[in-house]
Amino acid sequence: MLGVSFNTFAQTTKSSAPSANATATACPSILKHSFNRLQDEKPQNLCQFAGKVILVVNTASRCGFTGQYEGLEALYAKYQSKGLVVLGFPSNDFGQQEPGTDKEIADFCFNTYAVKFPMFSKTVVSGPGRNAFYKQLVDATGTSPKWNFYKYLIDRNGKVVDSYGSMTSPTSSSLVADIEKLL
Repeated sequence: MLGVSFNTFAQTTKSSAPSANATATACPSILKHSFNRLQDEKPQNLCQFAGKVILVVNTASRCGFTGQYEGLEALYAKYQSKGLVVLGFPSNDFGQQEPGTDKEIADFCFNTYAVKFPMFSKTVVSGPGRNAFYKQLVDATGTSPKWNFYKYLIDRNGKVVDSYGSMTSPTSSSLVADIEKLL
């Protein structure tokens, strides 16, 4: 069952991804990064999300905030057709709360929370070893993730417009209002 959901995502992103030439000219610099997909470790270029409103979240399966997967999936389901994409980046940076393999994380996300939004392989999001995408997010906002489920909002033009702490629920009225303004 896990493969069906994630294969649907793979087909959607493959067929809707811009051509190489379109990507080179239309992709904002913040999205010029590639990460392996969580479930099959196939490289995915973030430029495929150019032109969308993007909510970036560092996640962990064994955290007190893990229940936010439910709200993130609800946001994605509600606003995907209007141009929102949620991008999940599992990280073991905070409290060692994401110790599993990519397969274990993918199974947990799908089987426990029916996560269908794009998820990527476990990565480093804080400190000097953070990945280049998160380095750009931190540079743009002046704020680094302080714990799991820290969120960054990117507009359709690739501008990082805000960040939200772990205590901000994905369904909070302020975050939803900010997303709706950008859609």
